[in-house]
Amino acid sequence: MSELRFDPIRRRWSIIATERRFRPHEFRRPEGDPPGDVSGCPFEYGNEHTTPPEIFAIAAGPRQPNGPNWHVRVVPNKFPALGIEGELTRQGVGIYDRVNGIGAHEVIIETPHHLRCAADLSVSELALVLRAWRERIIDLRKDIRIRYVLLFKNHGKEAGASLYHPHSQLIATPIIPTVVVEELNIAREHWGHKERCIFCDMIAQERAFGDRVALETDRFILLEPFASSFPFETWLLPKQHSHDFALCNDQMLESLAAVIRDFLRRIRTLLADPPYNLILHTAPSSHPRPGQPRYWTTIEYDFHWHLEFIPRITRIAGFEWGSGYAINPTPPEEAARFLREVTVEEP
Repeated sequence: MSELRFDPIRRRWSIIATERRFRPHEFRRPEGDPPGDVSGCPFEYGNEHTTPPEIFAIAAGPRQPNGPNWHVRVVPNKFPALGIEGELTRQGVGIYDRVNGIGAHEVIIETPHHLRCAADLSVSELALVLRAWRERIIDLRKDIRIRYVLLFKNHGKEAGASLYHPHSQLIATPIIPTVVVEELNIAREHWGHKERCIFCDMIAQERAFGDRVALETDRFILLEPFASSFPFETWLLPKQHSHDFALCNDQMLESLAAVIRDFLRRIRTLLADPPYNLILHTAPSSHPRPGQPRYWTTIEYDFHWHLEFIPRITRIAGFEWGSGYAINPTPPEEAARFLREVTVEEP
């Protein structure tokens, strides 16, 4: 029988529609996205001049800025959602509020190779991508106008990727996104009642139950959330408490790269390379606001950085929009079992 489940971290309901019960093969697409014209790709080796000037790069050896011989390259988005130049202004408009579009929008080009998606990168190559994420967060936090840096990866057209070449993005905003504020508030409230991290409590409980654990290493755990909104929605968390992704050292990033690579290969095998979104939730900037103490005074203890993975294999329809509930036709316990048991196809 189907059931409604409540997520205590996001405080929303999902319907786990067991009567529908979809298995992995029912989500497979007949074919993937076409790779397009490699020679015309702005992220390809030799086309560096077609992007805005690079902000950051991890090089394969001596090189000139905006030239070839790089492993990972970061450039401003050519069509940015927010811009870095200008003075931040906040304004009331009747009952509304308006903040001018100050921030940053950057593209992390993950590899020089057009046809090698994240699942095909080596662990060391993927670790360099994560290192670029870390370094860009650290750098952008120096700007007192920036309150939050959201890193995300859109894979496939249905997930919002406009270019085939493997890349991720960041958008730095002058306000903390609503979804993140809700997580921070809930984590802080839990800490206030119990003096424990709600994410650490969740990890301990899920490890004890075991049936929603998709993968586990000595440092990381991948969970199918109890009230998953989507089939194969997955959370990746460090097992040891940590509030800030930017504090990860290179060894930690290498371990994280290994588990992400393993997971992405399992998902690709199960669901035939589905479009997906991968999103990092981490601590906001710690800059104090004028005339105020630090905004999140206990954040080191109550928040826990994590990655959220959502394959775009179902569609949101009228009931979901109208109710705020999600309908998930694959119980998370079954999704975790499929992920544990799949035999990974090597590229």
